Amino acid sequence: MFKHYFEQIEGIGFYPILSLLIFFLFFSGLLIWVMRVNKGYVREMAQLPLKNDQPGSTQSQTELL
Repeated sequence: MFKHYFEQIEGIGFYPILSLLIFFLFFSGLLIWVMRVNKGYVREMAQLPLKNDQPGSTQSQTELL
């Protein structure tokens, strides 16, 4: 169904190449960020869901588990 519509569009071959380029650049950038990120930052973010720093909270971590 869509093949007929796509055949009518001039320069449609450019869009798959553009999509691949955006995909490649995004994941390459993400890989570079992962390799260069501060390991202390990663450890801090990994522990963030386990922290109980909310004011007024009276439950301890063991009570929540």
